[in-house]
Amino acid sequence: MTVARPFCAVRYDTSKVELTNVIVPPYDVIAADERETYFTRDPYNAIRFELTRDAADEASADYSEVGQALAAWRASGVLLRDDEPRYYVMRQRFTAPSGAVLERVGFFAELGLEDYSERVVRPHERTLAGPKADRLKVLRASRANLSSVFLLYQDKEQKLEAVLARALEVSTVANAQDDSGVEYSLATLTDSDDIEVIRSYMSASDTVIADGHHRYETALAYRDEERTNATSPNPTAPYESTLAYFANAYAPGSLLLPIHRVVKKESCAAPPTDAQWASGLSGWEQKSVPMEEGASVAALLEKHLLPLAAKPAFAADDAQGTLRIFWREQDLRDELVVRILEREVLKSVFGLDPEAIRDGAVSFPKSADRAASEVRTGDGAVALYLNALTPDDVFRVTGLGEVMPQKSTFFYPKVPTGIVFRDHRK
Repeated sequence: MTVARPFCAVRYDTSKVELTNVIVPPYDVIAADERETYFTRDPYNAIRFELTRDAADEASADYSEVGQALAAWRASGVLLRDDEPRYYVMRQRFTAPSGAVLERVGFFAELGLEDYSERVVRPHERTLAGPKADRLKVLRASRANLSSVFLLYQDKEQKLEAVLARALEVSTVANAQDDSGVEYSLATLTDSDDIEVIRSYMSASDTVIADGHHRYETALAYRDEERTNATSPNPTAPYESTLAYFANAYAPGSLLLPIHRVVKKESCAAPPTDAQWASGLSGWEQKSVPMEEGASVAALLEKHLLPLAAKPAFAADDAQGTLRIFWREQDLRDELVVRILEREVLKSVFGLDPEAIRDGAVSFPKSADRAASEVRTGDGAVALYLNALTPDDVFRVTGLGEVMPQKSTFFYPKVPTGIVFRDHRK
């Protein structure tokens, strides 16, 4: 069962700071040359809880200044701690790549930590040692959860929707907008009956990490350190939990976007010819779609690739004016198109094995426009466009104890740092 408890968050006092000026994207999507922008935007910008000002200082940083800033901002009243436990409902209103305006509504809670072996909180990808070591230094220095793990739960019948919507109607406490135009509303949920609805529903649910695997595994490592230092077991100790944001994977605004592939020029001397495509993809159907100059790749994919979402299918673009659509006349069933692409396309057509892919033979753009740009103006030889995976894919694969191939899906929008914090001290 998932333990998702109400908690007393530490939040910005919006009478003293403008929330728009202090929230930041997750640390792992902030480019090195973007750090200075956030550091200079506001003296209380949350980037001070996430990253060093200069990326070159990161390796040697002990992040003591993070703990000092947290204590100083709380003492000055810039950050306030709520006096009673509650859930924190967040709505994100955003424009999808299709141009549709969507909303995702979820909530922040205190997540009881469980080892992956318990199959309560499930990963969908593997992690790297370097980022976890860096995040552990931040957690040790601050003794606080300053950014959130992002978890998906299953609620096909939208049982929690009314509860979350009601909180936004009656108790919104802050609004903000980020640099990409995503609008945020934060509400507190204190009604005891509504709290019990959420707590009870989550206690019967398992969850999948959408984003924040490194943060979750860092919290586990910190928990194990603190358990070793403790004189006796304490299941209610702050280190036994972490900060998490929960969203319904089946809600309309829970967007799972595809991550495309671009075969780099140094790995592909020339785009495959018609004969090479046919030889490498025996048993696949193919059609060619003219691409006029300036045509929207996303629109072409929506028209020609999206209808094939239930089948093994992809599109190839070598910037020669034709979009090639490939598919097999069979249902995907339990297969993942990203696995098929790696096995039957990148390997058979381009001769790239998993080691070559890991070594950088392929890039992974998060938008079709970016993939197309890499082929036309960058170092890409061929863009391979994919349909998005589904929530069913994510829960099926992780339910089997498996992880997905590298860069399988992109959960959008991200959960920013700065909306709420969880201090381990009162």
